Amino acid sequence: MTDPVLDRALPSEETPTGYVIRMSRPRFWFYLAGPVIVGVAYAATSTAELFAPLTVALFAYFLLPANVFLYGVNDVFDADVDAENPKKDEREVRYQGGRLVPALVAVSGVLGLAFLPFLPPAGVVGMVAFLLLSVEYSAPPLRFKTTPFLDSLSNGLYILPGVVAYSALAGTAPPLFAIAGAWLWAMGMHTFSAIPDIEPDREAGIQTTATVLGESRTYGYCALCWVAAAAVFALVHPFFGALLAVYPVFVTTIALADVDVARAYWWFPALNTAVGMVFTLAALWVMLYG
Repeated sequence: MTDPVLDRALPSEETPTGYVIRMSRPRFWFYLAGPVIVGVAYAATSTAELFAPLTVALFAYFLLPANVFLYGVNDVFDADVDAENPKKDEREVRYQGGRLVPALVAVSGVLGLAFLPFLPPAGVVGMVAFLLLSVEYSAPPLRFKTTPFLDSLSNGLYILPGVVAYSALAGTAPPLFAIAGAWLWAMGMHTFSAIPDIEPDREAGIQTTATVLGESRTYGYCALCWVAAAAVFALVHPFFGALLAVYPVFVTTIALADVDVARAYWWFPALNTAVGMVFTLAALWVMLYG
């Protein structure tokens, strides 16, 4: 790992705990936990509901166990591909084999299923869809990540924690346009993250949206996804559309400025956190001040 601050904060990667935490991609924990916060903020009708036991439990689950589940499955089935992936030499770790990760994946999956009796139908659908897509993105027989455009489409899974959390409080699913806009946003995020993997994936014989399009056209694909996301979110509220418009501007700037995509890839956790925070603060403002 090359991030000295995070590396010093974690146990050594030579220990089981340190290895598992790194395998769960701590820089990206809020990619799953963040939508929970947003979903809860928009479903809550009082400050007390923000910290209801079920919503707190969902946040805790999607913060760590769900990341262990998602990335554990990914690393187990991508072990051969990751042997040539330079990201694994820097800010991530390679799967070390053994029973630890498969066992933790199984436990994390069971923990997800344990929420089902406490969720309304929309929440059940969201949780089951999250677990299934998390597995089949990387694992046979579907292995969506090796099918161009289905790899992008299936990564709407990242917004499903928000659907689950919103449903848990509101008793129903979020507005359809909000789900569609968020899904398009996630498609763009996934495909952008695949750009640094173009050469390793090609060397491994794996086809993805990014390997088929190539780097320059993949930038265009991401921009189109994010423009569509902003347009659909604007149907929910113009403020949301304006907020999402930062993404196509951002990716266009990166492409035109010829910024190293492997570097830009690591800027997105900060950008996504900032956008998610604005989404959340807007919901809290409306709840408190109408």
